[in-house]
Amino acid sequence: MPEEPSVLDYVKLKLKFWQRGEKIELSLMETLPEVVESVSHPPHAISHPPSAIRHPPIPFPWRSLLALTLALGGQRAFEPSGRSLGLGLGLYFAAATLLIWAYWRGEWTLASQPSSESRADTFKIGRVTFFAAILLAVVAFLALGGNLFTPFNMTQWALALILLVWSLWQRGPEAEPVWKRLWTFLRQKAWLIRVTRWTLLVLVVTAVVVFFRVYQLNQVPAEPFSDHAEKILDVYDITQGQTHIFFPRNTGREGFQMYLTVLVAWIFRTGLSFLSLKIGTVLCGLATLPYMYLLGKEIGNRRVGLLAVFFAGIAYWPNIISRAGLRFPLYPLFVTPTLYYLLRGLRTSKRNDFILSGLFLGLGLHGYSPFRIVPFVVVIAVGLYLLHVQSKVSRRQAVIWLSLLALVSLFVFLPLLRYMVENPQAFNDRAFSRLGDAENPLLGPALQVFFSNSWNALRMLNWDDGEIWVHSVPHRPALDVVSATLFLSGCLLLLVRYLRHRHWLDLFLLLSVPLLMLPSILSLAFPKENPALNRAAGALVPVFLIVALALDGLLTGLGSGRFRRAGATLTWLVTGVMLVWSVTQNYDLVFRQYRGQYQAGAWNTSEMGAVIKQFGQTYGSTDNAWIVPYPYWVDTRLPGVWAGISNRDFAVWPQELEITLSVTGMKLFIVNPQDVDTVEALKLLYPQGVFSKYKSATGIEGKDFMIFFVPPQ
Repeated sequence: MPEEPSVLDYVKLKLKFWQRGEKIELSLMETLPEVVESVSHPPHAISHPPSAIRHPPIPFPWRSLLALTLALGGQRAFEPSGRSLGLGLGLYFAAATLLIWAYWRGEWTLASQPSSESRADTFKIGRVTFFAAILLAVVAFLALGGNLFTPFNMTQWALALILLVWSLWQRGPEAEPVWKRLWTFLRQKAWLIRVTRWTLLVLVVTAVVVFFRVYQLNQVPAEPFSDHAEKILDVYDITQGQTHIFFPRNTGREGFQMYLTVLVAWIFRTGLSFLSLKIGTVLCGLATLPYMYLLGKEIGNRRVGLLAVFFAGIAYWPNIISRAGLRFPLYPLFVTPTLYYLLRGLRTSKRNDFILSGLFLGLGLHGYSPFRIVPFVVVIAVGLYLLHVQSKVSRRQAVIWLSLLALVSLFVFLPLLRYMVENPQAFNDRAFSRLGDAENPLLGPALQVFFSNSWNALRMLNWDDGEIWVHSVPHRPALDVVSATLFLSGCLLLLVRYLRHRHWLDLFLLLSVPLLMLPSILSLAFPKENPALNRAAGALVPVFLIVALALDGLLTGLGSGRFRRAGATLTWLVTGVMLVWSVTQNYDLVFRQYRGQYQAGAWNTSEMGAVIKQFGQTYGSTDNAWIVPYPYWVDTRLPGVWAGISNRDFAVWPQELEITLSVTGMKLFIVNPQDVDTVEALKLLYPQGVFSKYKSATGIEGKDFMIFFVPPQ
């Protein structure tokens, strides 16, 4: 039974007119009979006491719908076809005004954060195992020298990490192990599996997302480029026993992808190939999505989580960086669990969440270099938490938890730490080459370039994603029209809610987007490389969470109006139109626009590899096959990958052609049609040779190449 409000409650609500929520309605005609009745009879005699607190129904949400329509029109004006900056900004300004009005009237809201739990941590640890972990870590650090993993140093490192986690882990009430519960379930004679509408919805979303990520994987993208050749050579080194901690080839790379590709090649029997690289990175992209769902639940509800999975799963930005076959998806892969356990730990005050966050933070540092910004993001997140009232009960604990997180991540990072101590320049060379003027002079004052890069990076989501064609559709928004509209709407709603309620999580969600873009922004020496969808890939995590929050808030407003049946119909209609629009545009971006422009830009090394492979099958060896390099043409290592020879560079330079005279047997030369000098040189060296032109099946101008056959003497 609700408690009757007092006169003081009524006065407070009248004075705080800016707050939304429950309203107290006073009517003399309604309250007078109740007062008389309460005087005439004791309170317990009233069977149905009327409540003085009323919840006025939300009227038809025309403000929200109009704001959405105008914002969609504004974002549509930012599309490359018929781009109009003035029109787009005007429509967005009108939409923002209506959106704030709709939020004020309760039509478009955001899911409230789950309530915080405050509990004291005794900080008891297993001292013996803790100091044993420290000792083993020192031994492992000393043994990890020489940039090689060995059975001995791997064992010491693993034992140190296990003992550290064991000593810090906070044990609660004993629960039945998962394996035992699974065994009990499997032994049942009859299995009762409950399928709800939510279950079916999850299955549909999963099917759509998996389709977008694996459809035409062998064709999109179709050809590798030089970075792929470097990765395949690194993977080949592992198969030859060179188990590096840090792979120094091509300015240096962390090793997670290389070891993953070895595993993928063994499981799927795809060998050291471009497809093996793509399968591995697509699996990394898919593995990111469960934690996107958990993050959505953590900051909102399960619908926010599912919407985040859907939009991130079909979006062209994460789809392309997953398909590229390079380390790009490793950035968001480890950002999601790191942030999930961090945010949950700060909310629930559970030490184990900080341990898990530290584990994923350390693993992420073995993945992709831009992830090195995440430790700073974690510190900023905890700092924001400490500065807000939500942390007043557990501020001292939060600092200790952050220390535990850092210690665990340091143990996971230990092999790279040893390499960094031994080879600091090699470890930091690539990052510093972009940050400073070691490789290229800055085009202006560093601070000026930084602010210019920041502006370009922030507008990539709704205006221009840069000019790097290998992992984007250049000079268009990084988001589709629907996602971009919802993102800006969500940012505005988060900002307004933060100004009203001062919850640290709202501010962190907003700041995490530019913070996770910093690896792209800090390309000060090469500003044309910014924005870069690969180096800003970590930002897609908060971006799609904000998209999901915005749509969830809109749907909540649409379904809670005065006309509930009409509201439900309207909710399904708006949801269907927006999701179909997003699916259609993202399909076109990935499987038509990106596929076409990538194929036009990449060289058809697969066709050269097929020619070399057929030559080897016909004449018994590929040792007599060569490719004559030409400026801005094919990487002469890649045709060998297609031919199944991943460790050979088929280049023979024009000045070295005479060396081939000493080779006996049938010979094959592949030459660029524009390389007239090489054509004439080969004719002089081998008068009996025959030139023919290979017509590329791509039908793209400039993809044909010359084949020169030399019969044996």
